[in-house]
Amino acid sequence: MLKPTPVMKTLSFVISLFLWRPLLFAQSSPVLMGAPAAGCAYASSCTRDEWALFNNVAGLADVKNTTAAFTYNAVPSFKLFNRMAAAVAVPVRFGVAGVGVYRLGNDLYNEQLLTAGFSNTFGLASLGIRVNYVQYNAAGFGTKGAFSLSFGGIATLTPALSVGAHIINLNQPVLSKADGERLPTVVCAGIGLKVAPQTRITTEVEKDLDYPLLWKTGLEYRFQKKVFFRTGFAFHPNAGFFGFGFKPKTLSIDYAFQYTGSRGAHHEATVAYVFNRKQK
Repeated sequence: MLKPTPVMKTLSFVISLFLWRPLLFAQSSPVLMGAPAAGCAYASSCTRDEWALFNNVAGLADVKNTTAAFTYNAVPSFKLFNRMAAAVAVPVRFGVAGVGVYRLGNDLYNEQLLTAGFSNTFGLASLGIRVNYVQYNAAGFGTKGAFSLSFGGIATLTPALSVGAHIINLNQPVLSKADGERLPTVVCAGIGLKVAPQTRITTEVEKDLDYPLLWKTGLEYRFQKKVFFRTGFAFHPNAGFFGFGFKPKTLSIDYAFQYTGSRGAHHEATVAYVFNRKQK
């Protein structure tokens, strides 16, 4: 195999910029993260775990113990799309707080996010908010950044049925005053249904104000309380998902596979550790 030369790397970057030009210096990559969510097609509006910090922040409210987690999403056919994130969730007196970091890309082009969130439960509903600092770097184009707000809620209507919704970049922050460029606002709303003690179905719609509606549906089956099997699909763009996980008392390991026609296969692996000391 030929070793990439500087010319080859530069050509690859130019092609990447051409493909990404409509998205450059805007939140072009999805920040929904975590292999448990990925296995269910990222239909995570009603999901309650530490990865709610990047998905629907309202789901943080159900984290009972301090949890640290890391995830890596790889796209072998186009490494520019590789993503990684880390999160820490800590129950406090009046709810659950979380902090996290996210990165996509390489030294030539990358997107980075630093986020802090808080969630609490009020009766049947959990509400959460997070503050984000988003930064974009592109060789030859400079660096841009902005602060944004995200907000979410999950309501438990019955023991088997919940509804959730969240909005990303609620304040529509301006990245460039010169051309009025803003971070895109994304709205997600979904339903979570527990059809059996070991089976959960989630479905949701996602709408970027500048793009067509995306529909996502996922299914999770729990076997012997510690083993999880997941699958799902999405339309516009079309994608199929599959995943599994193993969750003993303090350590959980999850894997998810995604296939899309435009970008091929995605692989996401996640590890999380729960500190075995009850906080709430």
